[in-house]
Amino acid sequence: MINKKEKEQDVNLIESSTKVFVDYYNENIPDSFPRASLKTLNEFQVLHPSLFKDNKDWTIKKHRKKVMDWLFSHHED
Repeated sequence: MINKKEKEQDVNLIESSTKVFVDYYNENIPDSFPRASLKTLNEFQVLHPSLFKDNKDWTIKKHRKKVMDWLFSHHED
């Protein structure tokens, strides 16, 4: 018998657009963490092109930690 969880795709591996990623990211981080915006994520994408070699999609597994670290050190003008 196949477990239902095995059939479902891991949310951390699903590729998504910047808009979907920013919404999910902001909903699932502690209140004390800096929030992301479309503007900041677009800037992140430009500054870190090697993380987007294959395509422009985002995944939680590949990008969340790097975005968190970057947002902590990033200051909007």
